[in-house]
Amino acid sequence: MIPNAEAPIEITGLNHWFGTGEARKQALFDVSLRIEPGSFTVLMGPSGSGKTTLLTLAGCLRDVQDGSVQLLGTELNGSSEAENIMLRRRLGFIFQAHNLHSSLSALQNVRLGLEVHGQPDRKGQFNEAARHVLGLVGLADRVDYLPANLSGGQKQRVAVARALVGNPDIVMADEPTAALDKDSGRRVVEILKRLGDVRGTTTLMVTHDNRILDMADRIVTMEDGALVSDERR
Repeated sequence: MIPNAEAPIEITGLNHWFGTGEARKQALFDVSLRIEPGSFTVLMGPSGSGKTTLLTLAGCLRDVQDGSVQLLGTELNGSSEAENIMLRRRLGFIFQAHNLHSSLSALQNVRLGLEVHGQPDRKGQFNEAARHVLGLVGLADRVDYLPANLSGGQKQRVAVARALVGNPDIVMADEPTAALDKDSGRRVVEILKRLGDVRGTTTLMVTHDNRILDMADRIVTMEDGALVSDERR
């Protein structure tokens, strides 16, 4: 964690609504949050508290309606789709559903994390990078396996590898350990934590998983669309 460096995520006075007319409902209320570079921050709270909405706004997966979200130095309120695409290429996304392609091997699924950037594969570098990151997540002996032949924990680690292979500045994770046993879940979080220490990668994770909270640098709790507590470790 680099406390005095520019914040990769800076949220100020953020409000958000869903629906229109009489069905319009406010989901976020005046949320302000600064995420330090290299930190591992957990967002907690009951279902419907606004955690995933906040994560998707910070990850430029939804348009900012009111307030400010600065992501890697770019203001997202009013940003263009071209700017959003460039920013997303600097992020790694991990979700509860691993979303692997069933007909592709673990190696090929991880390669997709590089192919979406639109850069050419020079001298087999994509395969080399995919093999390297699969080794980091403990799957060096599973690179040629199809998802159907992997356990739930192994599939999620492939998804983690896919998110990390492009060396993102920020990892956005939405309930990545919810479907995993304790050991598999901790292994996923340990990988993300280590990346913060070694590469300076910033992680913002939504979770209900109390089993991994001891590894967080910071726990931010939400209720009814507002921040209600902010605990730094």
